[in-house]
Amino acid sequence: MAKLFLSVSPDSDLFAIPDLPHQVKLTRLQVSPFSRGVPGEESPMSGIMKQISMSEETSFGVIFNSFYELELEYAEHYRNVLGRRSWFVGPVSLSNRDTEDKAQRREKSSISEKECLEWLDSKKPHSVVYVCFGSVASFADSQLREMATGIEASGQEFIWAIRTPTWEKEEWMPEGFEERTRGKGMIIRGWAPQVLILDHGSVGAFVTHCGWNSTLEAVCVGVPMVTWPVFAEQFINEKLVTDILRRGVGVGSKKWKRLGSDGVKREAVSETIKEVMVGEEAEEMRNRAKALKGKAREAVEEGGSSHSGLSDLLDELRTYHNAKP
Repeated sequence: MAKLFLSVSPDSDLFAIPDLPHQVKLTRLQVSPFSRGVPGEESPMSGIMKQISMSEETSFGVIFNSFYELELEYAEHYRNVLGRRSWFVGPVSLSNRDTEDKAQRREKSSISEKECLEWLDSKKPHSVVYVCFGSVASFADSQLREMATGIEASGQEFIWAIRTPTWEKEEWMPEGFEERTRGKGMIIRGWAPQVLILDHGSVGAFVTHCGWNSTLEAVCVGVPMVTWPVFAEQFINEKLVTDILRRGVGVGSKKWKRLGSDGVKREAVSETIKEVMVGEEAEEMRNRAKALKGKAREAVEEGGSSHSGLSDLLDELRTYHNAKP
């Protein structure tokens, strides 16, 4: 693959990733440095990725936190074209059935789950945008200002979860932002009960970095996404959401950047949020997201594809164990 990346010039030109069931196009800038073989940009992660690839090729099989109906063509491609054993047993987040499990508190937060849910209860259905980029994504201060200004300009109600290193220094926040959005917006500093928030009926869109867990959690609750990939495999996950599943719209993130991500203007933030929240196309997207939510839940029920996948995995492991001398 590195040879393919090196043959693409300039960095901003789109190229199609070969040998996939769908046409997936990226630019070199949206691919990790250790995948595109950039001289001088090798890192310890390059070795780790090679080890992962070798482990995958030599393993008995691979267990995926996904479900067959979500990635049908890719499940078939992996099994039949690549010829590898695989079991789709997800979404595993659906094993959390009660409120306490969904809360999954791990870190400090500026609010309680009760306060958060009471605020959401006061809002109309599908009227709130949830903004969260996980615990690892990092943005430049200038980008955070653009983000805040764009969220405010969208006119939508919002919950914005800001990770700890960011809220410990808030010089980036536009002057008067919290005062102007009080009542219309809630800022959570630190950890947020993401599954509880996404599962609430007042939430109409999720601004996300497209980490796989976050993507699946949005799928499971039928919430459309505003996709804002930052690094790792997130740009490919975005293509699944926006181009293949058509359950989201990209904000226009153009560059893989582990630290200090930037480059998205406030106008793009505002317009993309409104596109996913307001109008006939937004309603159609919401209906598609709801349909996929139903398939996710059916997959983990008895007789569903993931339930059967887990049973098949256990059967194969027993057979393998019993066949050992």
